Amino acid sequence: MPSGIEKANKLIKNNMALNVKLGVSTWLWTSPFNTEQAATLFKKIASLGYDVVEIAVEDPKLINGKVVYEELKRNGLSAIICGAFGSNRDLTSDEPKLQRDSLTYIEECLNLSVELGAKFFAGPMYSAVGKARMVSNEQREIEWGRAVENLRSVCEIASSKGLEIALEPLNRFESDLVNNVDDVLRMIEQINHPAAKICLDMFHMNIEESDPGQAIRKAEDKLLHVQVSENYRGTPGTGNASWSEYYQALESIDYKGAISIESFAPGNKELAGAVCIWRKLAADQDTFARDGYSFLKNWTANNIGRQNR
Repeated sequence: MPSGIEKANKLIKNNMALNVKLGVSTWLWTSPFNTEQAATLFKKIASLGYDVVEIAVEDPKLINGKVVYEELKRNGLSAIICGAFGSNRDLTSDEPKLQRDSLTYIEECLNLSVELGAKFFAGPMYSAVGKARMVSNEQREIEWGRAVENLRSVCEIASSKGLEIALEPLNRFESDLVNNVDDVLRMIEQINHPAAKICLDMFHMNIEESDPGQAIRKAEDKLLHVQVSENYRGTPGTGNASWSEYYQALESIDYKGAISIESFAPGNKELAGAVCIWRKLAADQDTFARDGYSFLKNWTANNIGRQNR
C-alpha cells in the first residue's frame, strides 16, 4: 500500500497546474510567414499573453534568422519551428530529386532552428501532406523504408546541431503512412536514433486515436510538442474535444513542453485548400487567439482539467 508520504505527494500533484508554456502558430494569421511580418505579429502574440510563437516555415529563404531572433527577444517570446511538407517535399517519393529537395529543406529548417534558439524541428516530415492513396502493401513498405532511412539521416544532421526532431502523425485524409501514436512509435523504433521524438496534434488525435489519453501516455518522454485546436479546428473550448482527458494524460507523464494552438486563416486560398477550411472558424483571427489563450490558461491552471476525475 502507498505510504502516507506517497499519498500526500499524489494529492499535491493532483492540485498542480501543468508546467507548460502556451503558444500559437503563425498559420493562424498568415501564410507564408516572412521576416517583414515578425515585428507586428510577434508584438500582437506577446500582448495576448503567449510565451511561444510556433513559426510555420514554408520557405526558409523568406526568413532572416537574425532579424526574426531580435524580434523574438524584443517581445519576450521563444520559438518553435514547424515544417510545411507539400507535394514537392517527400522523403518517400519514387523520384530521388524530391527526396533530396526535402532533405535540403529540412536542413535549412534545422539551421533556422539553431538561429532562433529552438530546441527541435517539428512536423510530418516523413512524407508529403495529402499523400493519401490506396496502394499495395509492398509499395507502402518501400515508402516506409525510405522514410525511416532518410529520417535517420535527418536525425544525424539534427543531432550534430544539438537538435531533435518531432514527428507528427496526421489523420488518414492527409497521410497514408503515419496516422497515430502507434505508427510514429514504430517509425521511431526503426529509425533507432535518440534525436527522433514526437509531436502530437489534438485535431488529428481526435480523428485517429480511440483513446487520446492513452496515446499521450504511450508517447511519454518522447513527446516534445503538443498542438491543440477543437475537433473542427476551431477555438479551444468551443467544440467537443475531451479536454479533461488530455489534461489528465499530460499531467500523468509530467509533460513540460509547450502547448500551442494550430489552426489556419481561411483567407489564404492555397493553405485553406490544403487543410480544407472553407469558412471562418471565429469572428476574426485575433478573437480566435484571444479566446483560445483565455481557455488554455484556465485549462492548464487545472480549473477545467479536474472536472470528471
